[in-house]
Amino acid sequence: MPIYESVMQEKPPIVLEIGTAYTKLGFAAEPSPRKIVRTEVVLTTTGCTKRLFDYDTTEQLYDQIVDFLQSIFFKNLLVSPKERKFVVVENTFGPTLFREKLARVLFVHFDASSVLFVPVHLMALSTLAVPTALVVDIGYSETSVMPVFSGVQIMSAFRDQSYGGRAVHAEIKRQLMEAGVKESLLSEGVLEEIKVRTCFVTTFERAQGYAKGGEDLPKPPPAVEFIVRNDDPDDEEMIQVPGRLRETAFEVMFEASNERDSLPHLILRSILDCTVDVRKSLIESVFLIGGGSMHAGLLARLKHELQHLLVHDSFYKTRFHGDLQFKFFPAVGHQNFTAWLGGALCGATDHVQTRSLAKDTYLKNEHVPDWSNLCDNRPTGS
Repeated sequence: MPIYESVMQEKPPIVLEIGTAYTKLGFAAEPSPRKIVRTEVVLTTTGCTKRLFDYDTTEQLYDQIVDFLQSIFFKNLLVSPKERKFVVVENTFGPTLFREKLARVLFVHFDASSVLFVPVHLMALSTLAVPTALVVDIGYSETSVMPVFSGVQIMSAFRDQSYGGRAVHAEIKRQLMEAGVKESLLSEGVLEEIKVRTCFVTTFERAQGYAKGGEDLPKPPPAVEFIVRNDDPDDEEMIQVPGRLRETAFEVMFEASNERDSLPHLILRSILDCTVDVRKSLIESVFLIGGGSMHAGLLARLKHELQHLLVHDSFYKTRFHGDLQFKFFPAVGHQNFTAWLGGALCGATDHVQTRSLAKDTYLKNEHVPDWSNLCDNRPTGS
């Protein structure tokens, strides 16, 4: 338990950010998560391990959330959740079913005293203490873009696409199998290790060279050998990661198409969905978060692509005016837990007392107010 619990009048809230691939967990007012664990659950009925979000029925989802949180409380945090306050960092447009089941598990099964749901993009921005930015969250299953102006999310300009860590893993797997590597060796963990340890985002010029094809392809970087360890510690195999794969795995996020749905286009179209008077402020305050934003070369490549589109793409040229330069905020700490850190800061303020969903209120109708529902968020009596 945290040392300061003995001297604090009230125990600090537990802060959770449950992502598709990883979950960050810890306590309010701390500078980093206590642990970052895979969002996987060991089922008490079978002992099998599976992803938390892989379920067939709502009852199965409820049971998996119970098992998952039980492991978090009693194995990782070593605290009792009873009468605890919680801060849950979530995507504004995340699955309603999951947040409803999560709330029910916390209130009914674990007897939590209150839960404060906070939006991931606003929480990330709160770590910078600035009111306006274009928050780009590159996660495992998707990439989302949310403009925030004067502390208010512009939900009508929210954009997301399904490329993220999962799409990069699929591309790495495809290229390795084409190179003759057995599929049985390419588990999700191995693909992630190859991505993190060997791959990088190439420059704009070299990417254009690969896209044109022909005989004048850029000379690829050196190939590297990667050891795959099986369940038996003495049983390991060596696979070769081609240099071209290392350099092109992330091109799934920058591929040009008629739909204009690559990462640079996603950002620009989100800005265009905002009113003219806020566009310049958003262009000059882009904030990248999420584990996918930490890869080498991504920031420089993205900035180059955005500036290139502003100058050379007629669609954007006629809609953006003036000498515009994209500027990026540096993250406080690591980008993969920036949103969690914002939740930890929020949990140390009086928002936990004034804006949380209390257990008594929840039990009256067993419903969690939705971010985008005006009826849910309208003040009482209006």
